Amino acid sequence: MDLIMTQLRQLKMAAMAKALELQRQNPHNYSGLSFEERLGLLVEQEQLSRDNTRLMRLRKEAGLRLRASPEELKYPARRGIRPEQLTPLLQGHHLNYGQNVLITGATGCGKTYLACALGEQACRQNKKVRYYRLGRLMEALKLGHSDGSYLKQLSQLQKLDLLILDDWGLEGFKGKQISDLLDVIEDRYEQRSTVIVSQLPVSEWYGLMENPTVADALLDRLIHNAHRLELTGESQRKKSLAEPAEVS
Repeated sequence: MDLIMTQLRQLKMAAMAKALELQRQNPHNYSGLSFEERLGLLVEQEQLSRDNTRLMRLRKEAGLRLRASPEELKYPARRGIRPEQLTPLLQGHHLNYGQNVLITGATGCGKTYLACALGEQACRQNKKVRYYRLGRLMEALKLGHSDGSYLKQLSQLQKLDLLILDDWGLEGFKGKQISDLLDVIEDRYEQRSTVIVSQLPVSEWYGLMENPTVADALLDRLIHNAHRLELTGESQRKKSLAEPAEVS
């Protein structure tokens, strides 16, 4: 038995080895099970451990700004959002079809929380997710032009199943920023899902961009077939921290 335990650990099946040791220490708990049933329990524990490890890795790589739980989302009517709008998103339909999600609303109404909840749900669905504040992504892409890593960055962004861009339009787009964004969105268009979070309504995005031709191309790819969630209501930050979070 010790040899089997050693071999399992060498094969990086530590959870299975631990479960086997538990069966050995408590034989009376498993005496009524067949060999196949006991083996099935061992395999189940190993699979569960690997799934948990994978989820922790995906969460770390996602870098979500908030720890948001999809189960805690609420749908009060005053927030301007309906359960039937969120249900397909939580089921991952936008990920399957490369559809974007545009979340808009005033400061503090729950936009970032909702975006991070969608990111968390995507991680649970074994999807690669990454959260960025848009300004920081723009700085990284600008640096990429200087150090030669720009194309590599685009390739990495293209491979993400879900890209979350927060603080969209907090500042106007200047210089090469708009063309850099077009490169990012063009590579992902109808293949991967992008979530945009903005205080400004979609109707005002065009005015943020200096180059009207590039603006037309970018917004066409962002808005086409996108899910649009327009949040309303008072700021959640004005409420007591003791109250349950809403989405809002």
